[in-house]
Amino acid sequence: MEVGRLPISASKKGKLLSAGYTTFDAIARTSASDIARDIEVSESEALEILKYVLQTSRLDRSNRSSSALDVCDKGAQTAWAMLNEEKFSPRITTSCADLDNILGGGISCREVTEIGGVPGIGKTQIGIQLAVNVQIPVEYGGLGGKAIYIDTEGSFMVERVLEIAKACTEDLSEYSHLIHKDAQDCVVKIHPNSILENIFYFRVCSYTEQIALVNYLDKFITEHKDVKIIILDSVTIHFRQDFDDMALRTRLLSEMALKLMKLSKKFSLAVVMLNQVTTKHIEGSFQLTLALGDSWSHMCTNRIILFWNSNERLAYIDKSPSLKSASAPYSVTSRGIRNSTSSSKRVKMM
Repeated sequence: MEVGRLPISASKKGKLLSAGYTTFDAIARTSASDIARDIEVSESEALEILKYVLQTSRLDRSNRSSSALDVCDKGAQTAWAMLNEEKFSPRITTSCADLDNILGGGISCREVTEIGGVPGIGKTQIGIQLAVNVQIPVEYGGLGGKAIYIDTEGSFMVERVLEIAKACTEDLSEYSHLIHKDAQDCVVKIHPNSILENIFYFRVCSYTEQIALVNYLDKFITEHKDVKIIILDSVTIHFRQDFDDMALRTRLLSEMALKLMKLSKKFSLAVVMLNQVTTKHIEGSFQLTLALGDSWSHMCTNRIILFWNSNERLAYIDKSPSLKSASAPYSVTSRGIRNSTSSSKRVKMM
């Protein structure tokens, strides 16, 4: 439930989000005096907010009860149906055959995938590649969808997107010539400029903006139903700064991850969250690990760690309910993500 629905000023909504009141449930569990203190308003104003929340929550609970009865009427989903749903879930190619291989064909829709690694390893490059590849037409094995790109670090470079988009259309044209004899059939009906038009870009500069945007995505995707991937680059930066209350940070991250998971299921789309690394003291030594702590590691369906092995980039499936632990090499080229030039045939099962 969105704080954005409250009939109060934008500044007060921002203060509520900053204080950790991201849902009506969070507000309903708090006293008017606590709300007044946290967002610096009078107790009477806080009481009005609390009254509105409680009244609206009662109506929503009534509606949810009706929805719950509808779910019961439909009956349970069988494990066999779930298996087939997972098996035939659409996937988005990474443009690296070895990486697609260990991912079961690419990044899966209806799931949240976390991709993390050290600076310069190619996280943003993979994000951009997926935003382009999701638009590959259905007749070429793609989804023909659109992408949402959420940039928290300012690392999104539109010139680089155009470069990868041009390479994608060239690859499709070459593939078309191989499978079609008729010259007219070889025409690829996708242009680099149209690829850029189909990437919805959001720049967020604080964790409150990040939370507010995630809350808004349900409405946005309802209006743009052809969106098939959400890329968050990165989930980390605004949650690593100015957080003395780690319990609050964990709660905010958990709520955000849950909302993204619900979006992936509701709209049958892929969610890809890019993450940074940090150091952790393990068995007497400091080791690199993905940021945001152990609790965050359980909030995604799949977790992929990118790392260097000498001069070669490798991707390792660290966690997945359906994929085996495995690693595969990949390269970042001028044309985007591709097979590793040194050992593209080597895929190691762990």
